[in-house]
Amino acid sequence: MENTTATEVILYNLSLLDIRVENSTGSLDQGVPDNPPLIIYDHHLPKFEPPILILICVVLGLMILATIIGNVFVITAIIVEKSLQGVSNYLILSLGVTDLMVAVLVMPLSLVNEVSVYWYLGAEICDMWISIDVLCCTASILHLVAIAVDRYWAVSNIDYIRRRCARGIILMVVVVWFVAISVSLPPLFGWKEETNNPELIGMCIISQNKVYTVFSTVGAFYFPLFLMLILNYKIYKAARSRIRKKKFGGRPHTRPMLVPQVTIENGGNPSRNSSGSDVSQDGFSVYNGSCVVMNEISRMESTIDATDIGTNGELYNESKFTIGNSLTVPTNVFVLTKNRSNNNSKQVKNREKDKLRKEKIEMRRERKAARVLGIITGAFIVCWLPFFIIAVVAPFCAESCTFPPPVFSVFLWLGYFNSLLNPIIYTIFNPNFRVAFRKILFGKIQFVKR
Repeated sequence: MENTTATEVILYNLSLLDIRVENSTGSLDQGVPDNPPLIIYDHHLPKFEPPILILICVVLGLMILATIIGNVFVITAIIVEKSLQGVSNYLILSLGVTDLMVAVLVMPLSLVNEVSVYWYLGAEICDMWISIDVLCCTASILHLVAIAVDRYWAVSNIDYIRRRCARGIILMVVVVWFVAISVSLPPLFGWKEETNNPELIGMCIISQNKVYTVFSTVGAFYFPLFLMLILNYKIYKAARSRIRKKKFGGRPHTRPMLVPQVTIENGGNPSRNSSGSDVSQDGFSVYNGSCVVMNEISRMESTIDATDIGTNGELYNESKFTIGNSLTVPTNVFVLTKNRSNNNSKQVKNREKDKLRKEKIEMRRERKAARVLGIITGAFIVCWLPFFIIAVVAPFCAESCTFPPPVFSVFLWLGYFNSLLNPIIYTIFNPNFRVAFRKILFGKIQFVKR
């Protein structure tokens, strides 16, 4: 048995399976025994030489350990750091729990399978491992979609941030796990081929049923990928639009309004007022609770005391407007600014400098937004796309194309690697997470009492 290669063992058992199928149809050759002996897979047979075996175990073991530590850090930071306990981080917390499940429940058995010639842990453990693998990996991917949906709503709709509550986020998490369960459980209820039996072929693999393959790959990856690409593109466009709007930063500008010309007979210059509104940009401000009608203004009488002149050359006065012969409009405050023509050139230069500085800040924000979204989307695609290409192609061309086992293994572990990247990608750009991680590393965490 020790000298038998894995390929010979699998081919032998598959030939016996074909013979038993022929037995059930009554077309069995008389020279073949009724119950030929099957090879029993009940012990570990190393796939590699000891040096290579040790190297693979160390590398993949460190990857599992790093995934556990990274996600434990994220979970701990959200639980103990008060600034991270907002509703917006509930999805990050759920993602951390999901990726921790991948590292604890899925990756160790995958490592055992990786270094063994055949699966020797039995059909029951195989079914459990495959189901948990599909469940957790699908849930991890769908959490990324849920986070993208949440961020898109937050960027595109200001009211969503105020309305966002724990109930809505928990509902999203429930939907994520419901879809993941719907994708992972069908093979346990018979949606798989008879040849997907590890006790017959010596391999523990996901169901190769073609209909289930399309259903599972579309639900677990291709449709989420389509949503993520669209959502992240819309998030970038919405973020860029908000960054470029002047009203989100700096001094607000008022729109020019058509108002009547007011003549002040106390020596003032003709000016325009914006009755009942705020300050215009011409240095003349009127705060008035009444409306000025478009009638001929014949005369304005006012008395100005010397004590009404401020230290900055501003003129404060309470007076009455007499409009025509019938309407007297009381005013509250007039602010007449001194001649500022000497400062115009300096203000223009400062305004140009401020404009240039704001443009540079906007460009940096846009580049950062594009970089963050590019990293999130790119990491997801690089980690999972190769595996799901093989997963959807292999059942349809099993006889005409073969994928080398090392290629399949690399692509599988590349997908698992996404569970290590997620806690890094979704927290490294948040300063609150960085502060919390430093507290955890240096033992300065303080548990929040709820």
